[in-house]
Amino acid sequence: MYKLIIRPLLFLLDAEAAHHFSFSALRLLSNVGFSPLLRKLFLVPDKRLEREVFGVTFKNPVGLAAGFDKDAKLYNEFSDFGFGFIEIGTLTPKPQAGNPKKRLFRLKKDEAIINRMGFNNQGVFDAVERLKKEHRVIVGGNIGKNKLTPNENAVKDYLICFDALFEHVDYFVVNVSSPNTPGLRELQDKKPLTQLLKKLKRENSKYAEKFNVGEKPILLKIAPDLSDAQLMDIISIVRTTKIDGVIATNTTISRKGLKSHLIIAEEKGGLSGKPLADRSTEVIRFLSEKSKKAFPIIGVGGIHTPEDAIEKLEAGADLVQLYTGFVYEGPGLIKRINKAILEQGL
Repeated sequence: MYKLIIRPLLFLLDAEAAHHFSFSALRLLSNVGFSPLLRKLFLVPDKRLEREVFGVTFKNPVGLAAGFDKDAKLYNEFSDFGFGFIEIGTLTPKPQAGNPKKRLFRLKKDEAIINRMGFNNQGVFDAVERLKKEHRVIVGGNIGKNKLTPNENAVKDYLICFDALFEHVDYFVVNVSSPNTPGLRELQDKKPLTQLLKKLKRENSKYAEKFNVGEKPILLKIAPDLSDAQLMDIISIVRTTKIDGVIATNTTISRKGLKSHLIIAEEKGGLSGKPLADRSTEVIRFLSEKSKKAFPIIGVGGIHTPEDAIEKLEAGADLVQLYTGFVYEGPGLIKRINKAILEQGL
């Protein structure tokens, strides 16, 4: 039904307008009592799908990647589609509008998306107010810096977001890999990244002691465009800072092998979807093998079929996330992936 009726109608709209329309529709369905029906349609309630990763128990290993529910508006409602976890954000200390529109583009021939959203969000403190309600799903908090914050002051932005979210999310993701905030990827260099993660780890210990709770897992989200040498640096940084894991990968700046018209394919921004699948899996396998499976990995990038998800799990991912595949394939994909995981005995 989704690919035959709903997707063609959504694709008549501008991509960002379709995103907002989808949010309004999901909110309406929830408000009129459709949540139980959605859960019945899409959930796969099987204990064999449970995963304990970095000390957190997930009902299943399929999550919604950051960028979809930036402002934590519908994390409970998205869980009705069968997701085992929802990652909100990227959130910044101050609200920001992001980059000028038009900034979201579909590459239909490639089953891909280019975005240059630029961390548009209403600010971390606005999101916190919504996160105070009861969660019926694991929620991750993806944090970043404001566009106007110079890199030498970036640590302060990450600490502000970390402090604000500590009581309200189950794990953190440090985003230094978006290509849409000028200079952000420079924070992936070994020295500034090590400094940032060490400060977050100290803050983590401080807040855990203050609230008499365990420390919150901290993950690093990396770009797919890193070289093998840079990936070895990432492994070293994870070991040195003792953070809890890696998300591989964010969007790519590569345009290799695209079928779509150059006018669209050469739009600036990060590319996600099917063209990213192989590279994302390569990065997962590299990190898993070279680190000797020393830390958990969440695999994301180009998952459009159950086979894509299985491939990432077999390459070394402990959990997977969807974004563009969710747009192109619809919510039924989550159920198909979970059923395939059970059938494969993974």
